[in-house]
Amino acid sequence: MDVDGSRQSRALLINGTVGVGKTSVAESVGSLLTDAGIPNAVIDLDWLRQAWPAPSGDRFNFGMMLRNLRSVADNYLAAGAARLVLAGVIEDVEQRQLCAEAVGIELSVCRLTVDLPVNHQRLVRRHDNEPELLRWHLDRAGELAEILGRAAVDDFTVDATTSSVGDVAAGVIDRAGWL
Repeated sequence: MDVDGSRQSRALLINGTVGVGKTSVAESVGSLLTDAGIPNAVIDLDWLRQAWPAPSGDRFNFGMMLRNLRSVADNYLAAGAARLVLAGVIEDVEQRQLCAEAVGIELSVCRLTVDLPVNHQRLVRRHDNEPELLRWHLDRAGELAEILGRAAVDDFTVDATTSSVGDVAAGVIDRAGWL
């Protein structure tokens, strides 16, 4: 689907560790695209993997997410979305390729980064009354940040440490070349 007859549909996956702001930034990117008159859809990949139990060998239910993403992306594109904004985590080149195949259109990847102490503060606020979840997220934040740093699956990064969600979203759109 073309926005104005000259641009192809494209997808952008906002990648990053837990608590970095992927979903908030994706929603803000969607709002900015809407304000600019660009048909879009925002898809939180975490919701597409929500099922229990996860199959053996697929700790984060990635296979279920891919099956759902394929269907949801097709539906949004058929309905006229010119931009798909995805929020989620991909840890390696193979996962990036599988996500690109699932959406069926050009996929760029932006990794949001944040200083770990700030990330931990955000997680403490988010899981204030959930000590077990907080502990898991605090451990996972550092682990995942290291994995993503080594994996280098992203086309570009945007620092989300001190800027507002709106400013980060504007930076993501700018770096993606979407406006």
